[in-house]
Amino acid sequence: MPATDSTSRSSQSQTQSHSKPHVRVISTGGTIASTGDDNETSGKTPSVSGEDLLDAVPELTDYASLDVETVCQRSGFQITVENATDIVDAAERAADEDVTGVVVTHGTDTMAESAYYLDLVTTANVPVVFTGAQRPFDQEGTDGPSNLLTAVRAAVDDRFETGSYLAFNDTIHAARWVVKSHTSKLETFASPGAGPVAELTPNGLRTFREPRSYTDASAIPDAGARIDPDIRVDIVTNAMGVDGRQIKRALESTAAPDAIVLAGTGLGNATGELGSVLESAIDDGLPVVLTSRCYAGEAAGLYGGPGGGQTLREVGAISGGDLPAWKARLKVALVLSVAGDDAEVEAQDRIAAAFEGVESVV
Repeated sequence: MPATDSTSRSSQSQTQSHSKPHVRVISTGGTIASTGDDNETSGKTPSVSGEDLLDAVPELTDYASLDVETVCQRSGFQITVENATDIVDAAERAADEDVTGVVVTHGTDTMAESAYYLDLVTTANVPVVFTGAQRPFDQEGTDGPSNLLTAVRAAVDDRFETGSYLAFNDTIHAARWVVKSHTSKLETFASPGAGPVAELTPNGLRTFREPRSYTDASAIPDAGARIDPDIRVDIVTNAMGVDGRQIKRALESTAAPDAIVLAGTGLGNATGELGSVLESAIDDGLPVVLTSRCYAGEAAGLYGGPGGGQTLREVGAISGGDLPAWKARLKVALVLSVAGDDAEVEAQDRIAAAFEGVESVV
């Protein structure tokens, strides 16, 4: 698939030794590339090129030779499924060109989603490390340069052979578990229940577990599959007094969802009113996946009664385990994208198979 925005490549560090590892940097914008006007009245927007990001960190050439491919220039909250697919395609092109590793500069708002999507579908046989910044490029004390350096060091480390990762604040996380946990702190990324794969120390990278993909894509039969952007998977969040009208209106519209992911309270519960709407949707053949709005722990069918997780499971809802709702949404969309002309009941079964054992962290 061609990049949605202009694509360019520029060689970096041409005088570097050919024996050095080579890293392709895929630039997509984000805070790491954002600046503001002189009066700071219009907000920060991505304006710095990938080449200029590398020029700002001359230490990168101590570890690798680098080049850049620009996929888009967007804030993280503006990244679409099409943009994320372009990132996957660019990473696989780089792997085909025998790079040692790939680094993706990306906005933090959706970085964990793009990293997880890539981990689900990529056939690249090199590590792909996402990174970015919490502080813009033109802010004093920006964390972009140190995060970029950590990402490149991980991408060329012999222990990182394949898989999708996120490098931030001297830690490297597996795409399977990582979430953004704070709006502005530099240590925003965390892997609840699992912890990071590695950390950067004064003595180099220290690993805590084997660096590899921990994402189970075994129930998705098509290697190299992509999410169909026309597939619609809605997320509904449970909260005190939520009545389900939002979902009911969506189901009655001409743009009805193909599946629903519930970000439930606690173990994956809904109010009685929302639960009733979800039960009706399940009866009509619509797949419903239960997750929790909590950052740690898994959805489980413990509670009965209207809207209880066990009640919903008994009528056919699927447990999303410990996947956050936004990652579960991507997995559901991918399964539906490769389902083709299968009947709805088969799609339901395939979604259920895709979430079997998803709560495991080993």
